[in-house]
Amino acid sequence: ISERASLRQRSSYLRYLPAIYADSDFMGRFLMIFESVLGPIQNVVDNIPYYLDPKLAPQEALPWLASWVDVVLDDSWPVERRRALVSSAVQLYQWRGTRRGMREYLRVYTGVEPEITEEYGGFPLNDNSRLGLNTALGSGQHNVFTVTLELDDPESLNVQHIKTIIEAEKPAHAAYRLEIKRKVS
Repeated sequence: ISERASLRQRSSYLRYLPAIYADSDFMGRFLMIFESVLGPIQNVVDNIPYYLDPKLAPQEALPWLASWVDVVLDDSWPVERRRALVSSAVQLYQWRGTRRGMREYLRVYTGVEPEITEEYGGFPLNDNSRLGLNTALGSGQHNVFTVTLELDDPESLNVQHIKTIIEAEKPAHAAYRLEIKRKVS
């Protein structure tokens, strides 16, 4: 823009001032300073609804949005997976501490359906139970479950992050084993 054209440029902020200022060239140029600084901020404020929707938010805003729902995102994930996790966070918390909640969280994180099996430590005794006949003593492995993931490329998975998810989602009294296998085609 030429110097002469920039001197003729007038701020759109003049419309918010009393009519007496509308014809002032100086005021129009003076307000351009503020408009150039505040314009980008106004643009962000005008687009707040888009920043609050994980499906529409700019990629740079996803970690901020994830922090609102206590989700830690892995920057190595594809952006679609990060958006899906933030979008489903509230629903996942509804099932926190359950097999279903853990399965859904791991499915969103890994992109595959995990297999979660609980191990039972024997059978309960009742009046008709006879040890060795129809009842077995447990192995001492109570409240233990196994999470099995079958992936095309197990090496690409952040195992520590999987363990962090399981620790956060499992019942406090339970222990687990994690098995990661290569998917057989």
